[in-house]
Amino acid sequence: MEVQVFNYSKVFTNRLIGTFRMVLQKVVEEGHVEVTDTLIDDNNSAIQTSISIEIRYQAQDGTVGTWSDKEFLETPVPHSEGDSRPPMETDSLLPGLRQSLDVSPGKSSQQPADRSIPLSPCAYADEPAVLEAEDLDRKAMRLGGGLDPDTISLASVTAVTTNVSNKRSKPDIKMEPSAGRPMDYQVSITIIEARQLVGLNMDPVVCVEVGEEKKYTSMKESTNCPYYNEYFVFDFHVPPDVMFDKIIKLSVIHSKNLLRSGTLVGSFKMDVGTVYTQPEHQFYHKWAILSDPEDLTAGLKGYLKCDIAVVGKGDNIKTPHKANETEEDDIEGNLLLPDGVPAERQWARFYIKIYRAEGLPRMNTSIMANVKKALIGENKDLVDPYVQVVFAGQKGKTSVQKSSYEPLWNEQIIFTEMFPPLCKRIKVQIRDSDKVNDVAIGTHFIDLRKISNEGDKGYLPTFGPAWVNMYGSTRNYTLMDEHQELNEGLGEGVSFRARLLMSLAVEILDTSNPEINSSTEVQVEQATSVADNCTGKMEEFFLFGAFLEATMIDRKIGDKPINFEVTIGNYGNQIDGTAKPVLRRKKEGGDGDEEESELLQNSSEDEGGEDGEMVSVSSSQPMKPLVTDRNYFHLPYLEKKPCIYIKSWWQDQRRRLYNANIMDKIADKLEEGLNDVQEMIKTEKPHPERRLRGVLEELSSGCLRFVTLADKDQHHSSRTRLDRERLKSCMRELENMGQQATTLRSQVKKNTMKDKLKLVQNFLQKLRFLADEPQHTIPDIFIWMMSNNKRIAYARVPSKDILYSIVDEEMGKDCAKVKTVFLKLPGKRGFGPAGWTVQAKMEIYLWLGLNKQRKDFLSGLPCGFEEKKIARGQNLPSFPPISLLYTKKQVFQLRAHMYQARSLFAADSSGLSDPFARVFFTSQSQCTEVLNETLCPTWDQLLVFDNVELYGEAHEMRDDPPIIVIEIYDQDTVGKADFMGRTFAKPVVKMSDEQYCPPRFPPQLEYYQIYRGNSTAGDLLAAFELLQIGPGGKSDLPPIDGPTDMDRGPILPVPLGIRPVLSKYRVEILFWGLRDLKRVNLAQVDRPRVDIEGAGKGVQSALIQNYKKNPNFSTLVKWFEVDLPENELLHPPLNIRVVDCRAFGRYTLVGSHAVSSLRKFIYRVGNGGTRAKKEIRCFLLSNSEAVVKVDLSEEEKEKKKKKKKGGGGGGGGEEVEEEEPDESMLDWWSKYFASIETMKEQLRQQEAAAAEAEEKEEMEIAEGFKGQAKSKEKSKAPKEDKKKKQQVAPELPEKKNKQKIDELKVFNKELEAEFDNFEDWLHTFNLLRGKIGDNDDNATEEERIVGRFKGSLCVYKVPLPDDITKEAGYDPTFGMFQGIPSNDPINVLVRVYIVRATDLHPADINGKADPYIAIKLGKTDIKDKENYISKQLNPVFGKSFDIEATFPMESMLTVAVYDWDLVGTDDLIGETKIDLENRYYSKHRATCGVAQTYSIHGYNVWRDPMKPSQILSKLCKEGKVDGPHFGPGGRVKVANRVFTGPTEIEDENGQKKQTDEHLALTVLRHWEDIPRAGCKLVPEHVETRPLLNPDKPGIEQGRLEMWVDMFPMDMPAPGPATDISPRKPKKYELRVIVWNTDEVILEDDDYFTGEKSSDIFVRGWLKGQQEDKQDTDVHYHSLTGEGNFNWRYIFPFDYLAAEEKIVISKKESMFSWDETEYKIPARLTLQVWDADHFSADDFLGAIELDLNRFPRGAKTSKLCSLEMVTNEAELPMVSIFKQKRVKGWWPFVARDENDELEVTGKVEAELHLLTAEEAEKSPAGLARNEPDPLEKPNRPDTSFIWFLNPLKSIKYLICTRYKWLIIKIVLALLLLIMVALFLYSMPGYMVKKLLGA
Repeated sequence: MEVQVFNYSKVFTNRLIGTFRMVLQKVVEEGHVEVTDTLIDDNNSAIQTSISIEIRYQAQDGTVGTWSDKEFLETPVPHSEGDSRPPMETDSLLPGLRQSLDVSPGKSSQQPADRSIPLSPCAYADEPAVLEAEDLDRKAMRLGGGLDPDTISLASVTAVTTNVSNKRSKPDIKMEPSAGRPMDYQVSITIIEARQLVGLNMDPVVCVEVGEEKKYTSMKESTNCPYYNEYFVFDFHVPPDVMFDKIIKLSVIHSKNLLRSGTLVGSFKMDVGTVYTQPEHQFYHKWAILSDPEDLTAGLKGYLKCDIAVVGKGDNIKTPHKANETEEDDIEGNLLLPDGVPAERQWARFYIKIYRAEGLPRMNTSIMANVKKALIGENKDLVDPYVQVVFAGQKGKTSVQKSSYEPLWNEQIIFTEMFPPLCKRIKVQIRDSDKVNDVAIGTHFIDLRKISNEGDKGYLPTFGPAWVNMYGSTRNYTLMDEHQELNEGLGEGVSFRARLLMSLAVEILDTSNPEINSSTEVQVEQATSVADNCTGKMEEFFLFGAFLEATMIDRKIGDKPINFEVTIGNYGNQIDGTAKPVLRRKKEGGDGDEEESELLQNSSEDEGGEDGEMVSVSSSQPMKPLVTDRNYFHLPYLEKKPCIYIKSWWQDQRRRLYNANIMDKIADKLEEGLNDVQEMIKTEKPHPERRLRGVLEELSSGCLRFVTLADKDQHHSSRTRLDRERLKSCMRELENMGQQATTLRSQVKKNTMKDKLKLVQNFLQKLRFLADEPQHTIPDIFIWMMSNNKRIAYARVPSKDILYSIVDEEMGKDCAKVKTVFLKLPGKRGFGPAGWTVQAKMEIYLWLGLNKQRKDFLSGLPCGFEEKKIARGQNLPSFPPISLLYTKKQVFQLRAHMYQARSLFAADSSGLSDPFARVFFTSQSQCTEVLNETLCPTWDQLLVFDNVELYGEAHEMRDDPPIIVIEIYDQDTVGKADFMGRTFAKPVVKMSDEQYCPPRFPPQLEYYQIYRGNSTAGDLLAAFELLQIGPGGKSDLPPIDGPTDMDRGPILPVPLGIRPVLSKYRVEILFWGLRDLKRVNLAQVDRPRVDIEGAGKGVQSALIQNYKKNPNFSTLVKWFEVDLPENELLHPPLNIRVVDCRAFGRYTLVGSHAVSSLRKFIYRVGNGGTRAKKEIRCFLLSNSEAVVKVDLSEEEKEKKKKKKKGGGGGGGGEEVEEEEPDESMLDWWSKYFASIETMKEQLRQQEAAAAEAEEKEEMEIAEGFKGQAKSKEKSKAPKEDKKKKQQVAPELPEKKNKQKIDELKVFNKELEAEFDNFEDWLHTFNLLRGKIGDNDDNATEEERIVGRFKGSLCVYKVPLPDDITKEAGYDPTFGMFQGIPSNDPINVLVRVYIVRATDLHPADINGKADPYIAIKLGKTDIKDKENYISKQLNPVFGKSFDIEATFPMESMLTVAVYDWDLVGTDDLIGETKIDLENRYYSKHRATCGVAQTYSIHGYNVWRDPMKPSQILSKLCKEGKVDGPHFGPGGRVKVANRVFTGPTEIEDENGQKKQTDEHLALTVLRHWEDIPRAGCKLVPEHVETRPLLNPDKPGIEQGRLEMWVDMFPMDMPAPGPATDISPRKPKKYELRVIVWNTDEVILEDDDYFTGEKSSDIFVRGWLKGQQEDKQDTDVHYHSLTGEGNFNWRYIFPFDYLAAEEKIVISKKESMFSWDETEYKIPARLTLQVWDADHFSADDFLGAIELDLNRFPRGAKTSKLCSLEMVTNEAELPMVSIFKQKRVKGWWPFVARDENDELEVTGKVEAELHLLTAEEAEKSPAGLARNEPDPLEKPNRPDTSFIWFLNPLKSIKYLICTRYKWLIIKIVLALLLLIMVALFLYSMPGYMVKKLLGA
């Protein structure tokens, strides 16, 4: 062995000092040596430095000495000055290390006083355990040689449940399984439009499928880019697991109608889980890529633009703001894919190989089988298994193996799916085939994210071959299994079901390969089997368990004898394990042929195999339980503790578990550290950042340790590919994380703390993800409690948690430790209240390891026992005991100081509880007294448990006492007490030889979080001490003061040293009024009163004489004095209770509210007498005059306008067209849309800034350790910057254009969210009544609210300093509440403006709604029913309503959106409630928003009856601010600030006059800068409020944009309401003249000549108006593709310029009641067709022009090319609305066979846009008709129809083309005839001639 010592250097390389070498022979012999020796240098000569070293060795099989627990202690090393680096401040990670209190340099152990400290035996007991922060600093300075406090780290601040010494592990607090419980989900999908669909002239419909449910959009005719904008909602009530596995499938279907299902164009699928894991749980405006699953080789089939959101209960979705979607959609940049998934997804094959299974349970009833067995002697296995795999919505099944408990399949199931798939899990299920119905035997989910890695060094999904363990219901077969759901994979399995050997591989397909099978159907084929040893060598494992305590056994079980059974797989399962011999491979046999029967009978004491081979004992002896108290039994184990041991055989794959354990431990440590940090922040302990540094240090050293440990056995024969790849990626990740942690550590400062904490939390999630091992090995261990041989309750312990390893980090966290385990009911029985009660609490010790490493299996037990073995194993040392007999026992007294609890759970119908606490320790329990009617009991009671006997060594008890369980119950007069929650605590222990003195004693009170199921249910403030009773008896213990209170009888109070120190406080209460009180027991509340109580003192409000007439209090402020703890964290809650005073002195409780934290109401006295309330920012009073400059002044704007008009010529062509908006044209909507643009811009900038900050953060972290990568980063950065600049640049000119319109502020949330609920001085307390439902889901707080109390509190120490009370105008009756307005009734005019609603939840069957507005305020109820908007989910209302109201009686405004129905009642879609009173009285002045500019006419006229200057004077007066002083030159001074601004205003006639209003407005807009009195004033705004429906609590039903103005009636009346009625669309007429076409492809073949020609006509329509399509006449028989038309189309349409949409009103169907308004983009479609007489016309090509931006037409046909369609981004675009008239050539395009776009023709057209008025003045006729007729086209005459005039067309055909040919033919014919005639007549003539006739 060689040890090298280096001199570390930060800058240069480390320098070798010397080396030490030794031979390890001696170590091997002795197991332990210590040496001290000198080092040698390079030349092998000794140098002066010496090294001391201690070495231990343990062989794998444990033949040599063991690691002892108390060695290798850290000893402080003197800090050498020369070393520049502070040493590692964490525990070195040596096995078994205990943290001693010797503080190594730069580190200190800070332990709060109330917790035990891990003192190792050799540590100094006199060292103070709590170091205050200052000591810490001093100590650090002393040790670290003056270290900078910014580098100090703290090691652990132990938490309550912290495992302190090594004997016990943490209990788990949360009890209830939440996995299988159904929840509400809503999937909302908006299908917006599709583009580039492949196919000619189609009629597309989109089918939206979620799980089993399908919905369809409407059909759009003959278009490849349909626009739908339809919204679908699917509601589900299922468990999360089921929900997230549902598949969302979007498919586009072509020409579907009632008769035919249509043909699929393309589809897209993704699981719900993928959407849910997106930020905000949604994809917004993203393009889904459609592909055809039937044809793998085809490319994409089009794009579908949609929004998909998945909302669970309580998630609120922030919809990005909807406004005009002007930015041209960049499809590639907005694909519907999660981050990190490439846009080009490929097809892949997923091969899932199923080899075999074993250990299956019996599934068939055995009656028939028994008959058969009796008759034929046939003994069959009672199960017929097959495997079913479900992935991405497809199912595959293997064959059925008839009656086999160990089926062999060797089959593979092949799925074809896009890769990476958007479905996360593969579900593998073993099912039992049955004639009636198949049932699942067990289910396993494979998470693809865990078996693949997408990084650049990643790997494709791969798995196995490995065994998968399946768990489910208990194995005994019943016909109706109540836990069947567990077998389907819902909820936590309660028993082992089977294990399956399988593997998975993925192959990316090369789709260009012609041999490929292009079907995507699931295929099943045979597969080759795998060798037996491929999953690892069979090893014999040994499991040992000891039951040290069994208490808190639920008494419902009955008092039959109870025993416990432990099983691992089927081993140890005696009732319903396997029923036949298990094939077991023995180590010697090697080939595993011989079968051996497993003895499964109950092993009695004398049993055992031959040669001392032990037989498993898997259950304890039954024992009768004894009564502990009213609810629980315990088993009297006393000193005799039963044990179990089981031998089992598994493949040895421990390495997987070891790696997972190392990571788990790092993660546990990290989590604990983070909890510490958060606790320190919460309780305001000093220096949490130091603790965070310590945490990061522990993390980085842990990560490095992992890398060294995991690296060592890479070459194990049975490792699968996944093992190798996972190991590599885990090592990479952890190494990376370690480096990042080191870098982060140096960046943690006080101010960066919060952000860094978030980053560290990400580390934790990542670690937990990595630690989860997908390939199972040893099954989990189940512990079952049996009563009378029936299974009652269970606990499940993961096998990795108790797995032994000789390396400490690899050991399971509960291995060889005592763990407190709570047993729970199986399956659904464990839901709800049943799951909250403990079935039993066990202290259990478990050890699992290889049989050959068995030697130390008892090492972790508390010492001091004798082993009792069965007779066979008496003298065999390693034979496991059957029970332990403890000879040592210690006697203790436990003192439980129960001080108080807060925020408990309301268990009675009054909304309060009668709580008492029950404390359990070992087998004793005691109760506190019952306190009636409170949720915040202060018991102040000491419970003493005498004679607590604990078994084991004394010093172990000190470090590691058992835990205390505290349960809180509600006492009921009848029946059993209700369970309200539970918490755990560890006592502080004092041994008899220790002093009862600081710092550990007396212990301090501490908060313990109370849990009820999985939800928190309050806090308990208590302290616990466990005092050993020494030989001197109890007299040695610190005395207990007797009861001080004579009234409380024998109850002991918490003693003085422990109860908090009190001082006198005054609590002032502002009583304003009560609101919305509901009836109590059917009677109305008439004379309510409020009682306030805190810490036993209290005050009552004045009685409200008549609640209906005036619900406000007559006396506003009252106070009481009370003693409160100095420590604010210990302040008791304040109870507010409202009672109704009835006749005859009766009182009934209406409702109550507990203010759990008084902190925000505490007044702290600021410096210089300024009263600074905690939440109002304290401004520094600067005496200098600050000058506040304001944006552009009016005149400058004017100048700019003029400049723009003048200098327009130079600005590019487009700029000129942007003419000035005319004042008269502008309306409120112009302002609104401009504001929305601004808001979106701001949001974008915020996102960009956030992203940039994050990038920077990442970079910083990366920079820290990537020196070598710096250059790369740098070269990359400028490029990115350039990109960013390019993106930003185009927006600048736009900005200038925008400044023309005054804007308002659009809040994309409620106004109160922005202004802290307007609780600046008036708070609203909800009064609650009624039980909280047992099921967490059902009862929300909303339903329990019975009213609201308005008021405020102020808590301060008395006496107050004089300067406050001496302040000017101080009114002692109001105390701290100075300057509060009167609360007399006041009349107010409320003006509600409703702008529009978005994303309403559909209320009708057709997936739409007919919304209208209903407003309710007090007695006023307005239903705007006649103005409902038909079939619209995004209605624009644009209305204002005036309501007169009287505060306080009518102050809650409800705005609801209802769905109008022709028949039946109208349904509520959703509503929103606004508390107007808080707004009215708020200092933020929410009555009428302050506009951006002041103008007295036009669209932006000032709305408030008070002018800015009046408002300013009023504010100054109320806030006692000096001012306003208007000075010359546009200056105004308020307090000590000076503001400047313009001073002139124009009236409607353009006259200028002087005014101070602009100046005053400037001050108002910057009111928050005014010292002391300032706060932000509400600007002119539109707020967006979510609509909620009480039937679907917590799920948003849409949003409403609106605002409210309020004007007091005693002031001058406001002007008329601003007109926000929706813009009427403007009527336009578009005239399109089709002049000519050219180069149209030729479709037809001529009958006679086979020549190509086309009968061309052009069809055109304006998008969405297909029924009004117009066709030209036909240009017959064009032979060149040229066509002449001179044909005019006329399209009248209504257009909304602001939204760039055409508005169409039409009836949806013949049955519709009324017309529906649609808004669609303005797009003109032109198509070219080939006319056929007898068959359907052939579609040749099309072009679609977006009238707002389309490419300019080419000048000539030659210049017109495909570029104009494909390359739109770079071409100049024109808008017909600006150009009015455009003429040019455009290409027609279509897709060829290979889906490539090609030009199929060109058209010369002219577009002319006129407004309706212009069109009336200059009318034009359709086609070529009058008026303004077009001349007839000059067409060649072929166009005569040949069968009408055949001769003529033949003449043309012949004459034109074949003239010469015909002449030639005629000549030739003549010639031939002549020759023929010649030949014919020649003989005759010859004869004649010869004969001379």
